[in-house]
Amino acid sequence: MTKADLVFTRGPVHTGDAARTRASALAVSGGRITAVGHDEVRELIGPGTEVVDLAGKLLLPGFQDAHIHAVGGGTELAACDLTGTVGAADCLARIRAYAEAHTDQEWITGSGWSMESFDGGLPTRHLLDTAVPDRPVYLTNRDHHGAWANTRALELAGLDRDSPDPADGRIEREPDGAPSGMLQEGATALVARLIPPVTTADRLAGLLRAQRLLHSLGITGWQDALLGEFNGMPDPSDAYLAAARSGVLTARVTGALWWERDRGAEQIPELVERRAELTHRRFRAGSVKIMLDGIAENFTAAMTSPYLDGCGCATANSGLSFVDPLALRGHVSELDALGFQVHFHALGDRAVREALDAVEAARAANGWRDTRHHLAHLQVVHPDDVPRFARLGAIANIQPLWAAHEPQMDELTIPFLGPERAAWQYPFGALQRAGATLAAGSDWPVSSPDPLAGLHVAVNRRRPDADDDRVLLPEQRLDLASAIAAYTAGSAFVNGHDDAGVLAPGQVADLVVLDRDILTGPPAEIAAARVLRTYVGGELVHAAD
Repeated sequence: MTKADLVFTRGPVHTGDAARTRASALAVSGGRITAVGHDEVRELIGPGTEVVDLAGKLLLPGFQDAHIHAVGGGTELAACDLTGTVGAADCLARIRAYAEAHTDQEWITGSGWSMESFDGGLPTRHLLDTAVPDRPVYLTNRDHHGAWANTRALELAGLDRDSPDPADGRIEREPDGAPSGMLQEGATALVARLIPPVTTADRLAGLLRAQRLLHSLGITGWQDALLGEFNGMPDPSDAYLAAARSGVLTARVTGALWWERDRGAEQIPELVERRAELTHRRFRAGSVKIMLDGIAENFTAAMTSPYLDGCGCATANSGLSFVDPLALRGHVSELDALGFQVHFHALGDRAVREALDAVEAARAANGWRDTRHHLAHLQVVHPDDVPRFARLGAIANIQPLWAAHEPQMDELTIPFLGPERAAWQYPFGALQRAGATLAAGSDWPVSSPDPLAGLHVAVNRRRPDADDDRVLLPEQRLDLASAIAAYTAGSAFVNGHDDAGVLAPGQVADLVVLDRDILTGPPAEIAAARVLRTYVGGELVHAAD
């Protein structure tokens, strides 16, 4: 009998299979799982076998993130990081400190501020000037759909009261029409294009920084949701390819090639070429990202009916569709025929419907193909469209951390959606009951990449740090086993890693060890768990101190 390279004993082992089987031991050889069971697995222990005594700690399939921006997130960790700031004063203090510590930088750049820190979600250039008056400053907010610029940056970009809004964005303005310092959606590129370029070496360093962080959170693979240039953000493809070729990419990564929304089908041959160029070892680029709309907080998410104003009356604005919905059907059908997966950004209910219509058109044109199209974000889904996911084989790619009460939800979203639409938000439970396949992701650096925090919100519909007992739409909760399946088997399926996501003989040994059994503990304590070890292909890539 061939002895194993690695054996875990004294589980629990949550296999994640359809029966939700529990075991107590697991063996690995050659990077793959060779046995899952109980005492009989110990027979595979030989002189050269590494034995890990779980001692009651939980062994799970490695987590996968189905929608993340890892290179951008890792790069931003080295810039002016405003993540976690509370209020304008906190933001300004951190910006001022960063600028004083980096006097050699021509531009001050960074990200992570929250809209609720400012009245109406709109910080001003004058406020930013108080922190840095003499150098240009450009700071994207945490969702990366808007940016805050100071007066110097706006001047360098040539923006004034006569500057028109771009077709895919908006320049927020002062009463006399002058730019206020807040740029929405495509308008961010008007300033971002001037920022000194990030080098390939910077991007590679950002990727490796991100990889260390993600492995420490139990993440063994992900789908990078944007390979291309967008609103001044550089293309991370070179970093992934360099890491894959040199062997330092330990994660399994699928890349989603960016669909340039001001172009049409003429870009498809280029996408075919890029898919071939950007496939090497643990990195492949077989997905295409199409951003259909914006976000609800700045009223650019595409809705089937208009947003409300502060008084509760209907406005003339129903959000933006960045791609013509009729043209979209043809584009998706052609991509589907070429074997591409389409990764939709669909946040408003109109965008969700347009994406599903496009998948339906592709099914009609090409028949049923194993292309695994998925819709990410799904903040507002019309009830009529919920059953269409299962019927069309469209995967629901959820970001659970967003499905909770917080100031951005309570102050900048719900009042402008109205009670009926607000009740359609993040319908995880409804999608599951309707038979949809669920995958899960974080959209980091928009929000935390920690899967345990995401699991906590998926199950509890409230954030781990919430200071009250309010639950957002409790009927949309997921049970913990289903939420884990979304972060493991569901995301592995979306990412095309068919030999990952469950613990069974023959599967790759992508594994995570938690410090407790969250499946038997109180749901309110899920986020308190910590990752002790992470393995990719049986190789240890993270061990907690």
